[in-house]
Amino acid sequence: MSIPTEAHTGNRLAAADRLAAAASSGIPCDPVRDLIGAQDLDAAYAVQSELIERRLTGGARIVGRKIGLTAPAVQQQFGVHQPDFGVLLDDMVHSDSAVLPLGGFIAPRVEGEIAFVLGADLENPRTTVVDVLRATEYLLPAIEVVDSRIRDWDISLADTVADNASSGAVVLGTTAYDPVGLDLTEVAMTLEHAGEPVSTGTGAACLGSPVNAVVWLARECAARGRPLAAGEVVLSGALGPMVRVDGPGHHRVDISGLGHVAVHFEETA
Repeated sequence: MSIPTEAHTGNRLAAADRLAAAASSGIPCDPVRDLIGAQDLDAAYAVQSELIERRLTGGARIVGRKIGLTAPAVQQQFGVHQPDFGVLLDDMVHSDSAVLPLGGFIAPRVEGEIAFVLGADLENPRTTVVDVLRATEYLLPAIEVVDSRIRDWDISLADTVADNASSGAVVLGTTAYDPVGLDLTEVAMTLEHAGEPVSTGTGAACLGSPVNAVVWLARECAARGRPLAAGEVVLSGALGPMVRVDGPGHHRVDISGLGHVAVHFEETA
């Protein structure tokens, strides 16, 4: 892990300021890779942490984490080859059939995912599959609304990490499912818009299994000093390609064995 110099610190603060201004104004900004480099993950996560700390100071509360870039289809869309993660804050989480104003986002896209709700901490940087399964209290179907403060989604890996892994919002199903006996590799996901399928996939698309994705996240978060905690919601990653939200309308995700969840986007009054 690199040790930041005064110049590096200044660049990281400038990157955080740029992204914060875009989030506040709703006007997308230039990428931040000119300030922190396109592949410097330590710098990118430092920017992310700065932005999260600002939100916490303003009264927000951490309720979980999200894993991004797990599906090969999504990685191919953005030319990257490894996952990343972001932080879920309380004002980002909505329940099934939520109505979300389009004006709350800049360039939203949606994904079908499985959410893990933890009943125990995962503090070991060598967390195993067994640890994750033991720690998982229940599962929920989820729709993640990804969004980018960066103009035209012109992102490198460092850009999206700095921008809280392009987080926007999450809509969670309201029926909990027991993970015991459920083969998450084989679950099938269908994302519909206005009743028509627009994205499909399986659990295998998410690093081979969503459980593998949570193992990766638990190790990464522990190594970076902010381990996963009991009660947190973990979005385990997309099960199929993300879909652009081009206007008002209804999206629904069905996941075999895990029910369904829906969101409706409406024009801002």
